[in-house]
Amino acid sequence: MKKILLTGFEPFLMFKKNPTVEIAQYLNGKTIDEYEITSRILTVDFNHSGQEMVKAIEEVKPNVVVALGLAGNRRHITPERIAVNCNDGPEDNQGYKPSGEKIVDDGPDGYFSTLPIYEMVGIMKQHGYPASISNSAGTYLCNHVMYQALHYAKTTGLVDQAGFIHIPPSHEMAIEQPQLASWSQTDLNNAIELCLSKL
Repeated sequence: MKKILLTGFEPFLMFKKNPTVEIAQYLNGKTIDEYEITSRILTVDFNHSGQEMVKAIEEVKPNVVVALGLAGNRRHITPERIAVNCNDGPEDNQGYKPSGEKIVDDGPDGYFSTLPIYEMVGIMKQHGYPASISNSAGTYLCNHVMYQALHYAKTTGLVDQAGFIHIPPSHEMAIEQPQLASWSQTDLNNAIELCLSKL
């Protein structure tokens, strides 16, 4: 049976919850079509998250890597089109603030996602979930691990597809931060499960 490595992130910045953790836990061990899902939770740490992604790939030996991240200001679920070779943004959970350095010194400027992002958006819309393609994963940890996964796939040839999906906040988060647009955790879980059905 083929394998999917699905990753989420621990809470970060002002967010005390990260619904990617619940999605990863919900889908861990499930089978979708010909794929078995194995989930991992990554730290929010510029010096270690990329290494954690690579280690997880080497342990699981997946055919596909799908990384998930929280975008607190988004209303749609947004598969990302590209990762750029740049670390920037606010402090990570260890207090480190990058200033535009490269993720991989000799790596290309960017990697396009190899996930079927149009098909993923299409099936979510068919089931009534707001979804669109995002053209920027930013320069924070989400972009970092997307780049690391795609770089590993490109340089080793051991991963068939890799990419990243950003999700909106959950209702539980919006209780504490009312300004957030939010989804139910059940809808987040189901929408990502639909995405994985298009692999």
